[in-house]
Amino acid sequence: MLWRDVRAGELRLLGFAVMLAVAALSAVAFFSARLQGGLERDAAQLLGGDIVLSSDLPTPVEFTVRAASLGLTTTSTQTFPTMARSAQGQGGEGRLVMLKAVAAGYPLRGLVRVADQGGIDPAGQQSLRGPPAPGEVWVENALLDTLGLHVGQTLLLGDGSFRIAKVLVQEPDRGNSLVNFAPRVLMNLSDLPATGLVQPASRVHYRLAMTGTPAAVQRYLQWARTEVQRLHVRGLTIDTLDAGNPQMQKTLGRAESFLNLVALLAAFLSAVAVALAARGFASRHLDDCALLRVLGMGQRTIAWAYAIEFLLLGLAGSLVGLAVGYGAHYGFVELLGGLVQGGLPQPGLQPVGFGLGVGMLLLATFGLPPVLQLAGTPPMRVIRREAMPLRVGAVVTIVAGLAGFAGLLLAASHDLRLGSIAVGGFALATVVFLALARLMLALLRAITQGRQGGMWPRWLVLAIRQLTARPLVAAVQIGSLAVGMLALLLLFLLRTDLVQSWRQASPVDAPNRFVINILPDQAHAFQTLLQEAGVRRYDWYPMVRGRLVAVNGRDIQPDSYQDEQARRLVDREFNLSFSVQPPSYSPVEQGSWRSGDPRAISMEAGIMKTLGLHVGDRLRFDMGGVLRESTVTSVRKVDWSSMHVNFFAMYPVAGLGDEVGVTWITAYRSPPNDSRGASLDRRVLQTFPNVTQIDMTSAITQIQQVLNQVIGAVELLFSFGLVAGLVVLFATLNATRESRARDLALMRALGAGSGLLARMQAAELLLVGAVAGSLAGLVALGLAWVLARQVFDFAWLPAWWIVPAGAFAGALLAWLAGWWSLRELLRQPVVQTLRAMTAE
Repeated sequence: MLWRDVRAGELRLLGFAVMLAVAALSAVAFFSARLQGGLERDAAQLLGGDIVLSSDLPTPVEFTVRAASLGLTTTSTQTFPTMARSAQGQGGEGRLVMLKAVAAGYPLRGLVRVADQGGIDPAGQQSLRGPPAPGEVWVENALLDTLGLHVGQTLLLGDGSFRIAKVLVQEPDRGNSLVNFAPRVLMNLSDLPATGLVQPASRVHYRLAMTGTPAAVQRYLQWARTEVQRLHVRGLTIDTLDAGNPQMQKTLGRAESFLNLVALLAAFLSAVAVALAARGFASRHLDDCALLRVLGMGQRTIAWAYAIEFLLLGLAGSLVGLAVGYGAHYGFVELLGGLVQGGLPQPGLQPVGFGLGVGMLLLATFGLPPVLQLAGTPPMRVIRREAMPLRVGAVVTIVAGLAGFAGLLLAASHDLRLGSIAVGGFALATVVFLALARLMLALLRAITQGRQGGMWPRWLVLAIRQLTARPLVAAVQIGSLAVGMLALLLLFLLRTDLVQSWRQASPVDAPNRFVINILPDQAHAFQTLLQEAGVRRYDWYPMVRGRLVAVNGRDIQPDSYQDEQARRLVDREFNLSFSVQPPSYSPVEQGSWRSGDPRAISMEAGIMKTLGLHVGDRLRFDMGGVLRESTVTSVRKVDWSSMHVNFFAMYPVAGLGDEVGVTWITAYRSPPNDSRGASLDRRVLQTFPNVTQIDMTSAITQIQQVLNQVIGAVELLFSFGLVAGLVVLFATLNATRESRARDLALMRALGAGSGLLARMQAAELLLVGAVAGSLAGLVALGLAWVLARQVFDFAWLPAWWIVPAGAFAGALLAWLAGWWSLRELLRQPVVQTLRAMTAE
């Protein structure tokens, strides 16, 4: 029976809807499983080992001895800022660098990427394991440019001189931190004593990295944590995973949420398509059930026959969907797999089981109930084509299936908030669409029956009467189309605004240089230098170092807080600033910015939440011995992942007094190097040797590369949502195909011309599509606002044009789909249609 119905084309749309839902969800599930496996595998590489001990003092010897006793492999590094110089014969210029001395065995995880010449051409790069040879260093290209050096020349570090052997491109153990406060220099740890750079007061960052078997690593981790507490070792941290770059985490988090949302909507639309297709299947098989009942087949036998047929269809559609999803996930791997170093591991069987469960439950919940109702219908009622009301058992089955399907969608979302908004929002939207559709149909019916109805074209009146003759069927048709249009419009709105927010967060002209420690008497000259170099836009703010010492008159210490992050914030100095006007990119979301008020202070929203502060609290900061107490009058929203100068605290005044030490900070985009003269970086360091220049080029490049990859993945899965919406459109029209054929045949038999009927049918389709599209546009505005604020966390302004655009798109799509699906009805001979009606 299954093969007969498939060959007859009865189940093609239904099977395709199941396949589409499984393909969309399994494609995301396959990729998520592989990406998660790759991230877990590479977590140790990003960190530099399975466990890393970090400290500002040499690691206690007992920690190294314990690691050796457990069979762990170790390597150590020492990192600190220092001055590097070129030889006198090569200019004798100096540059602040970040020197990293590495021991044998480095790196424990991953490889160091280097190049033989300057530049970042991937074709000239190679991956190596091990430290530089004694007497040699590997340096970043920025240092070569600043000092005017080349590979093979000499670099002076302290009392030592070293040959530049390679250009350093990437260190695997830098994690996701891409910011260069100074060019990096990699040297052999055995060469460090000869430089004389490490002195008792030197600020050196020590790291001891370890790798080993999972059991040994876990034993060492437990011992080390206990030992740190027992010995009260201060400044020693035990790292197991790098926190990562916030911009990249935020971008990937939004992308994952959007991919899950598209998959959810594709599954939801597929459920609507399955329900509509099953209803049409049931209406076309009334005669078959009647004959089977008349010939003596029992209800149980008929029910089991259709149940087995649909379950086999669900299994076949799910298997095909899994194959399509597995193939489609390679598109995500191609686009996003590069975010994880090395090839991604193969996924497990969990996505397979999940895809099969979705397909089978989808068909059992939305496909079986209309068909199983046929088995319980008395033969005479079937022959008379009368429908029976739903039985209690069928209602219970539908409710249980809906609950199970909603649970699967919530599990697939990996985010309870996202899943709840998507599932609950669409369920509520369906009810709203049905109610509004019934109301609009009643209004149309009243208009056409009134006096003004006689003023309308005949074909339009016939179209409205045809539509309102069966209000329940028409309401279901409009509601189904509206649900499909809602998904398409919602995905379009969110995709457009999401991509735009990503582009705005990291535009092509984003600042790629930060310069700090600019002295007040250098401010005018520095700004003049930027303008001469063609830099017209740049952030420019004063900066003051300060420590929060009291809240509301009560002195605070790190021990005053339970939260670990709050302790770290209180135990450190903040970068404070002042300005009469608030930064344009840091909007005030609570309170008001009181320009010129010497008693006011504006705080960042995150630190307010972490420290439990409120508007009206009094804060006292110690700025180099100068105490200043102010009242919190405003709270600003700060995007720390943006490429702008941001501060935890800002005073809305023009100055803090001469007794407070002030330096300036700026952020700008460095213009391309001019081969005819020195680069801006070099001129800045030559003119202002005391400043610290932070190169963000690698951060910008990688973030923009990630954005392009993520946007490509979003657009790839977006196509699933588009196809799902079109499937609902065709399923809606297909469900009313037979009734339309009968109505058109009767009208033609009574003398209606083909031209009149064609205009009537087109008007009916355009009207249904326009009503559905306008309703979908209105609901999409509200649902998009909720998702943008609650899930994706980006500013969203309502695009009111989506309502008329939705009406136009709905009308156009409904007309095109209707023309394609119903084009043969007007060409079908009237006698053939009437004979089929008589046979029924």
